[in-house]
Amino acid sequence: MSFVNRKETRRSNFMMSMEVLFVGYLGYLSFDIVTGFFGESPVSISELFTIIGLFTFLVVISALSVGLYETKLRETFRGIIRRIFVSVALGYFIMEVLRNTLLTNISVHQYFLPLYAMLTIVAIVIFRYFITRLGILGLGQTKIVVIGAGERASIIEKRMRREVDRFGFELLGFIPIPGDNREEGIQNEKLLHVKIDENFRNFIEDNDIDEVVIACDQRRGTLPVEVLFDCRLRGVEVTDLLDFMERETGQIVVNLMYPSWVIYSNGFNSQNYLRDALDYTMNCLVAAIVLFFAWPFMLLTALIIYFEDTKSPNASIFYKQERVGLNGKLFKIIKFRSMRPDAEKDGAKWATTNDNRVTRVGHFIRKYRIDELPQLINVFRGEMSFIGPRPERPEFVEQLIREIPYYNQRHNVKPGLAGWAQLNYPYGASVEDSMEKLKFDLYYVKHQSLMLDILILIRTVEVVLFGKGR
Repeated sequence: MSFVNRKETRRSNFMMSMEVLFVGYLGYLSFDIVTGFFGESPVSISELFTIIGLFTFLVVISALSVGLYETKLRETFRGIIRRIFVSVALGYFIMEVLRNTLLTNISVHQYFLPLYAMLTIVAIVIFRYFITRLGILGLGQTKIVVIGAGERASIIEKRMRREVDRFGFELLGFIPIPGDNREEGIQNEKLLHVKIDENFRNFIEDNDIDEVVIACDQRRGTLPVEVLFDCRLRGVEVTDLLDFMERETGQIVVNLMYPSWVIYSNGFNSQNYLRDALDYTMNCLVAAIVLFFAWPFMLLTALIIYFEDTKSPNASIFYKQERVGLNGKLFKIIKFRSMRPDAEKDGAKWATTNDNRVTRVGHFIRKYRIDELPQLINVFRGEMSFIGPRPERPEFVEQLIREIPYYNQRHNVKPGLAGWAQLNYPYGASVEDSMEKLKFDLYYVKHQSLMLDILILIRTVEVVLFGKGR
């Protein structure tokens, strides 16, 4: 693990540990407040320990599910407050269910849990404010300098303009070098006119730089290998632009990829034997669990779609469409129909924002991803996984393979109901959108693992809770 990744991991672990302590302490504080106002409670110390420990565990797990401990969380502070509220509300709801079913022998005052939840929200919001805005906990940002100020370097300026995009690091500036395309290069960022020679190490030390990002347009004859070698030996990270963007944005910049980077970079490993052997079993298990909880909503959706189209007696509740699956194999995907029966009478078309072909119920079930639920059948058939790149139509795939480099590589894994691209770039209605989504799909293909699948599965909860679907 690199120095930067270790630093980010320590930061997340520290935040989680501090919040566990806060939530645990607030349990005792809430108990004291309620006892002081309403008298002694019949609950014992061991029972109180059980309630506080379980509530703390549920809040932390809920916070994980909405991405509060993500090192690269792209969110405004208002959005963070909303996630905190949802995570505590989820923990409170589950706690109440458990208390009234499995923990009926534990009797606490009726105001204890509501007060506990309220104080937890306030405390975590205040803590996150100091963490994100004031940086008073000594967890300083990584200091970075970029070698290059041309066209390749400008992707940092274009893709990471917002302050929240640079949350994990402080960018000191860009160092122009010979061979850079300055006309298409950095326009508004700070330029550092520093010579990259033997004295460069002094610049690194004087500015406490932790990482050097290589983003020059021409490498041959322009990069001082000896100087960078010396930096690396002194513990300074030297990172290629593609690796930097992959780490900070969770995507692979397809238009900057070159074959040697793919060959020598980490990742793109085939599934290990255990994951491959358990793939179908695990997917069916997850699909069965989802089906167990979702079938009432699916039945209600089917009835609403049926009664909405009483004027079209031949209209189907479900929509079957040919898609491209693993290794280019075609299969029929099953969805709840969200468009008019005659939506494609003129041929296949990209879906668009506010598409007038979408029905009234279609807008709702798309927003909350309910239209995707019948694809559980595709999972049971082995045509799809629960997690993977979204399958595309063959008509569009032919066009996209011609126009987008490396597009066909997304078919190296089985398509899925939920995916990394859907979490990070939820809408795709053109070739340009497909290019953007491919950057996230290739990141998934490169880093596919059981842990990444679990992360995507947990964060998909956020999409449903906040209605971020199409």
